Amino acid sequence: MEAYERLLNYVTILTPSDENSQTIPSSGCQFDLARVLEKEMKELGLTDVYLDDKCYLYGKLPATEGYESCPSIGFIAHMDTVSDFCDHQIRPILTGNYSGEALDLGNSGLVLDPNVFPHLSSLKGRTLITLDGTTILGADDKAGIAEILTMAEHLINEEIPHGPISVAFTPDEEIGSGAEYFDIDRFGAQFAYTLDGDTEGEIQFENFHACKADFEITGFNVHPGSSKDTMINACLVAMEINAALPSMETPRNTEDYEGFYHLIDMNGDVSHATLHYIVRDHDKGLFEAKKQTLRLIEKNMNEKWGEGCVSLTITDQYQNMAEIIKDCPHLIENAKKACENAGVTPLVLPIRGGTDGCQLSFRGLPCPNLGTGGHAYHGPYEHISVEGMDKCVDVIIELIKIYSAKF
Repeated sequence: MEAYERLLNYVTILTPSDENSQTIPSSGCQFDLARVLEKEMKELGLTDVYLDDKCYLYGKLPATEGYESCPSIGFIAHMDTVSDFCDHQIRPILTGNYSGEALDLGNSGLVLDPNVFPHLSSLKGRTLITLDGTTILGADDKAGIAEILTMAEHLINEEIPHGPISVAFTPDEEIGSGAEYFDIDRFGAQFAYTLDGDTEGEIQFENFHACKADFEITGFNVHPGSSKDTMINACLVAMEINAALPSMETPRNTEDYEGFYHLIDMNGDVSHATLHYIVRDHDKGLFEAKKQTLRLIEKNMNEKWGEGCVSLTITDQYQNMAEIIKDCPHLIENAKKACENAGVTPLVLPIRGGTDGCQLSFRGLPCPNLGTGGHAYHGPYEHISVEGMDKCVDVIIELIKIYSAKF
């Protein structure tokens, strides 16, 4: 089975994670996909296939005879998707011999436009997988799952010699907790790669330092006709807090290594309001400075409106795994070589986000990230090409060959 065929099967199983849930996994539907994958892994011939009660799925490909002493390498992808645009059945659309020009997404009125997505011209002539404009596709990260299992099928069917290989699929990556209960000992690899990036050939080991920042504003609500010097409108205080942040340090206005404050949710009335941000920066010093800016805003607001009016809670999420990967340069150099061997241009780029590999690296499993061939994740413009997925499979097979070389 080809990687794209697996993807088409997987995306029909809805698996949105739920940030507001207190369960593990955050949504029971993730087990629906995990059980399908568990069965498929066993049928392919993977060993030690194990699905635990927290929806972590593990399996292994034992080393080819004579290759047992090769480094044990692992591959990881996540089963959950974002919850946005994920409230009804997903119906992928295949467009063969894509023209490279604007493409209507079903009857939604949305258009996949090269003026917005300049990379589309590079996909001309490929078979494009898109949506009808009303849902996500879920290639983030079901494409990674499909490519890992297709790699395993190639190794088995073509009898490609290899060292020990570990495979794992995780829940809840999209809400930042995918690696929290990952069993590194059961996984059994010395190092690993997540397949959770974009363009084929991407190699990523520099991610954001990340935290959540939640403001809670307590207002003072009295009759507006007699509120002179008395009323404190929590919504207006919330607007003042946001206005105090650097206006250009938002996702829209930043790129590459530049960090940002991102307002993801706001609610409120006169009496009470909340602001929920995520804060990101590659540089640890600049990241800490951003957190200090938030604390200073809290201090200034309370001095202006009264102590207790504004409460700030900062929750750290993950760190830049470059601090770990710098001590394992072979992970990047061999990934670059694997791309070249597969006829793919290596693209060493910073991650403007995070992956399970961030937390796993700091837990002792160095784990950079590789591209899956997908684009425009987390929204109805998401797309991927059949040929891009095939190239990603080729890259990880070449990577296995490099680590399985007998010296």
